[in-house]
Amino acid sequence: MEVKLEKRYELGVPAQHAWAILSDLESVASCMPGASLGEKTGDNAFKGSVKVKVGPATAQFGGEVEILSMDPANRSLVLKGKGADKGGSSASMELEASIEEADGQSVLVGLATVVVNGKFAQFGGRMMVQVSDVILKQFVDNFIGKAQALGEAPARDGEESSDKPAVQTASEPANELNGLAIFWALIKSWLGGLFGKKSAG
Repeated sequence: MEVKLEKRYELGVPAQHAWAILSDLESVASCMPGASLGEKTGDNAFKGSVKVKVGPATAQFGGEVEILSMDPANRSLVLKGKGADKGGSSASMELEASIEEADGQSVLVGLATVVVNGKFAQFGGRMMVQVSDVILKQFVDNFIGKAQALGEAPARDGEESSDKPAVQTASEPANELNGLAIFWALIKSWLGGLFGKKSAG
């Protein structure tokens, strides 16, 4: 099953700070709750994993992520990721993302194509969009926090400021993906479909 997503998020931070995060794959990964990068397999490619926890149950998804192309002048890039769990379900995503600037502030623009197979495909397109909205909201909140931190970090003595702020790439403890929020999004979607069908009858 294939789902297309087109999103715009006002970030409220300078465009150069937003681009400093977006253009660094390790920083982008640290914004995704539960995600971590492992072995580097190329200049802009890593193996990685995402951990999802709902109550006592935890699922681990392994895969790869790679920046296919990057255009610093236009603050845009194309990224591709793919992964699978031990149960045989798999998912892949190709994302075109860019940072637009308006009135000194920035907007994160993304166009993603997501393909899912196995048990994920049983959710249906509407539920996949609901789940994606929940995950992206968590991601953007973390992205904004990281970009704001760049603006607040004082320059070290004897160092000159540059157009592109330095990004902290040290590993940070990744929070687990909020499985309860995802579950709630699925329930709301299911109820909406159920009552929608009843009212239509």
